[in-house]
Amino acid sequence: MRVLVVQNFDNTGLGQVGAALAEAGADLDVRLAYKGDALPRDATGHDAVVVLGGGQNALDDEDYPYFPALLELTRDFAGKDRAVLGICLGGQLVARAFGGENRIGGANEFGWRGVSLTPDAKADPVLSALPETFPIFQWHDDTFELPDDAVRLAGNDVAENQAFRVGRAVYGFQFHFEADRPLVKNWSSSFAPTIAARHPDWAGELEDEMARNGPDADAAGLAIARAWVATI
Repeated sequence: MRVLVVQNFDNTGLGQVGAALAEAGADLDVRLAYKGDALPRDATGHDAVVVLGGGQNALDDEDYPYFPALLELTRDFAGKDRAVLGICLGGQLVARAFGGENRIGGANEFGWRGVSLTPDAKADPVLSALPETFPIFQWHDDTFELPDDAVRLAGNDVAENQAFRVGRAVYGFQFHFEADRPLVKNWSSSFAPTIAARHPDWAGELEDEMARNGPDADAAGLAIARAWVATI
């Protein structure tokens, strides 16, 4: 199993997705696209692709000129019936790749927040085992409209579209299910000035928030990660 990982920003790791891929013995091909690493021309050499998050928006082709090629590559994976996973910015880019409208701003979430599954999620191979509602880590300002042929799988009152599927195994997630407590602590330290500017109480709240929401969120995130890996 060879999995392409497209990283779009500093310090955005695979977290629980990486743990699930390691359990499956996957060979990871990590491309730091935002630093100039070339993307593959097509999906031929890989069984799946993971597109990670980032601080930019999904329409920022001017500053990130590889975005159009990434969209085309995503469509090629889907066309070859190979698994696709987009998380946060990655999910927004997957939505864009299949015709969804990106909405910049107006959907601000940070920290552990609740999401609810849709009725369609109960029959979905990745989400069917999850509770109907669960807490999960969020960090985004933007949102998107679903592609016409997408199945909506989860949402909340801030972002109606929190998870979707296109076809058999193309998944986009707005929430950071990969971010378990160790990764959130890492982000809280690595991005401390950025977080403090908008959420000045976060440093003092982090431990209590982790204790309150972390166990359920980590369990949900790992279940999603393992179930998605099973689609590869």
